[in-house]
Amino acid sequence: MAHYQHETAIVDPGAQVGEGSRIWHFVHVCGGARIGAGVSLGQNVFVGNKVVIGDRCKIQNNVSVYDNVTLEEGVFCGPSMVFTNVYNPRSLIERKDEYRDTLVKKGATLGANCTVVCGVTIGEYAFVGAGAVVNKDVKPYALMVGVPARQIGWMSEHGEQLDLPLSGNGETTCAHTGATYRLTDGQCVRL
Repeated sequence: MAHYQHETAIVDPGAQVGEGSRIWHFVHVCGGARIGAGVSLGQNVFVGNKVVIGDRCKIQNNVSVYDNVTLEEGVFCGPSMVFTNVYNPRSLIERKDEYRDTLVKKGATLGANCTVVCGVTIGEYAFVGAGAVVNKDVKPYALMVGVPARQIGWMSEHGEQLDLPLSGNGETTCAHTGATYRLTDGQCVRL
């Protein structure tokens, strides 16, 4: 099965788009982009040349995924969230050779209207709340909120807050899936 592309969308020659992906109204995908299978690009999404989007990502309306951003499998980008790729932009100074890489790991959620400042890594299944501003690396499974974003808890792979302390050690079970999560010295893992 090929991908679906709305008639108003522009996919430049050379772009790779995986099977079953859906490209909605007024989307622009640049020619160097690599998009996996089963991806959804909502209305008015922009995807730059040096972008990799993994399988089964969902990018909601009005999101621009700029050069040097990599999204692993199953990343959710909420409506109007923002990526950057230059740390200190100025219109009068060319800084295209200063792009910083941003990596969003498998299963992470980036809430509506949040901002991800370039040069960070967001860990597996992390959850960034709506409107937060991420300006440093985020641990796997961390729940981040605020400006600047700070960790207030831990999230399961199912997307529910876990009953674990912020630091130290602990163990809990996800009420929805029965999966067990262990916190050891401030690092959360699913067993």
